[in-house]
Amino acid sequence: MGAHDSDTVASGFVAVVGRPNAGKSTLVNALVGVKVAITSDTPQTTRHRLRAVIDRDDAQIVLVDTPGLHKPVDALGEEVNRSSILAAADVDVIALCIDASAPVGSGDRWVAERVAKGRRPVVLVLTKADAADEATVARQLTRARELVTPAAEVVLSAKDGFNLEGFADAVLPFLPQGPRFFPRDMTTDQPLGVMLAELVREKVLRKTQDEVPHAVGVQLDELEYDEGRDFHTVRCTIYVERESQKGIIIGKGGEMIRAIGTEARADMERLLGTGVHLDLRVKVKKDWRRDGAQIKRFGYGEGL
Repeated sequence: MGAHDSDTVASGFVAVVGRPNAGKSTLVNALVGVKVAITSDTPQTTRHRLRAVIDRDDAQIVLVDTPGLHKPVDALGEEVNRSSILAAADVDVIALCIDASAPVGSGDRWVAERVAKGRRPVVLVLTKADAADEATVARQLTRARELVTPAAEVVLSAKDGFNLEGFADAVLPFLPQGPRFFPRDMTTDQPLGVMLAELVREKVLRKTQDEVPHAVGVQLDELEYDEGRDFHTVRCTIYVERESQKGIIIGKGGEMIRAIGTEARADMERLLGTGVHLDLRVKVKKDWRRDGAQIKRFGYGEGL
């Protein structure tokens, strides 16, 4: 370890929380400058406690992108929620994300109540400022302050990069001084296999939209590296709960599965820095979301 690594800097963990679709994953990706959290318009996209690292000369901010705190409707929802609440308990600061462009509602209130139990300083982050005018932003801030007593506030837009540095400025005063937790060149501690599987699931959610919402789990079956060719072979199985969903994902003449594969492969090549051959299979596993053991096999929630 070089002398620089052991320097004392502001170094700590920030939980990024908010109701589904509050823009958490997009914010994490924009802050780190690398695609580490998957994004889609479907709520409940993020099922993992993904940590991303913002490394600066004067600080290291470790972001915990919690699965969107939401009211659980099935075993998966409960597992995800437990994971989220655990994440929020074990951090230095909680960044509560509220969408500037959508009315502050019962979902935000529900999250805020849980955040208050965390007994950590709360930084109020108003996201998606690009989609709201100044009057709306002012109104949202007033409403948000009724839910929590923020230690700091920041208004930003991850989409167009507006005031991203304001996020670091808002959380830094609450981080303890200490050594860096991660090597300086590392952006995430997600296992590679999980990230690859998540890239496939993101494409499935984006392409099929409302047709196959949360009945999708993706498992990495095989990851081979050919050193001579500097080439990876990735094999994944996409699990769904019903035959009809399998048909949607494969698509007419295999059109949909090819499109999913093409997009996921491009992201994998960026992530791995090599060429990739991606082999996707689709299998039906009835009601897998009601089965706690199955949820853990897919790597969702705690307990791995």
